[in-house]
Amino acid sequence: MHTRRVEYRGFLRDDGLWDIEGELHDSKPHAFEIRGEGRWEAGQPVHHMRIRVTLDPTMVVRAIEAVMDSFPHAPCPQALEPMQRMVGIRMGGGWRQAIERHLGQVQGCTHLRELLYNMATAAFQTMAEVSFATPGDGRPPPHLGKCLAWDFDGPVTEKVYPMFFRWRPAPDGRPHRPQEQAADPAHAVPDPDQRV
Repeated sequence: MHTRRVEYRGFLRDDGLWDIEGELHDSKPHAFEIRGEGRWEAGQPVHHMRIRVTLDPTMVVRAIEAVMDSFPHAPCPQALEPMQRMVGIRMGGGWRQAIERHLGQVQGCTHLRELLYNMATAAFQTMAEVSFATPGDGRPPPHLGKCLAWDFDGPVTEKVYPMFFRWRPAPDGRPHRPQEQAADPAHAVPDPDQRV
């Protein structure tokens, strides 16, 4: 009884920055009315919102634009201006918390927040050569250890990032390689085939 379409697109710009665009479109296959607000015909969008985020190569938001082509309530467009609070925030760990801190509750729009949440993963895929690169500081790429496929102990990590296969962070936070762990009995790498 409801259709929501969400689409993300990513582009590399001529100036070396990246644009990530998100679009949300809500409609129903039948006419309906929101008391005191209006009537929508079958297929007419009740929500149609778009966001464009411009990122630098470190995934920091350098600009943000948002528009509401369709919305059900007169105050809805007031949520557009607060979107500028996301400029200067890095897409990465803590992205969802930053959205909630700057745009959460009545500070912003639920639908714009929903679009922003997943813009980070769209950016990650768009900027694959950046986001999948191994940092030069000895730490693993940020996506390792965040998904079943990218388990440090799994076959994909062993094949694609063998230097981080069975990797564990050192207790003091410094980069710590599996070879060091194996030599350090306090941080020995367990044999996955060994039964306890």
